Amino acid sequence: MTKSIAVVGAGPGLGRAIARRYARAGYTVALVARREGPLEQIAKELNGDGAVVHTIVADVADVDGIPGLAGRIRDAVGEVDVLYYGAAPDGFGPVLELSVERVQQLMPLGVHALVALVREFLPGMLARGAGAILSAQGASAMYGNPNIAGGVILAAQRNYLQALHAAVADNGVYVGGLYIGAAIEHTPFHARMAEAKAAGEPVPDIPAVDPDHLADLLWTMHTSTRVPEAGYPRLL
Repeated sequence: MTKSIAVVGAGPGLGRAIARRYARAGYTVALVARREGPLEQIAKELNGDGAVVHTIVADVADVDGIPGLAGRIRDAVGEVDVLYYGAAPDGFGPVLELSVERVQQLMPLGVHALVALVREFLPGMLARGAGAILSAQGASAMYGNPNIAGGVILAAQRNYLQALHAAVADNGVYVGGLYIGAAIEHTPFHARMAEAKAAGEPVPDIPAVDPDHLADLLWTMHTSTRVPEAGYPRLL
């Protein structure tokens, strides 16, 4: 039976690479993101490689819409074997300016939507005794950065994934988080960094990374090492 993956937050960088990596292994792919144009572009590329791909336009920050989204995913690919969550709130901003209102704005995409999706798909995985829940987020989930105040949201998500791993690892379901302290190539952030550097403006002192390398890391975590989390360039 063909396995399937839902790639939630399917952007031009890591989401695209994750979809391609799993498609190469024979998975049917459901791509989920807010904008139809970029989704169709990724799907066209993957279809050209022989993958079976479905696109679903949805804003997962609308947490009330998650049950409906889960139904659309099931209609497209059935009960998913892998749920990848790469959607992330814009956490950039000085910590001294962080407000309760801003935290409330970031929580739906950073935590609430993931919890809602897990509650939709984890029961089926547990019943089958197999499956995986994967996430990739910024390194601010691991340590405080005064210029990425929204890291507090990713830290909450990381804690949730750690707890999930401890709860379900003995039941055949893998939960893994990848935390990235680098500029992912083919993303708007990487492009902005390159433009700023070319203009002589100050840029963060972080490496660049090929998203295909990160996708391979997540694949290895899922299918081989089964470690609950890893980092690039390292786990702090």
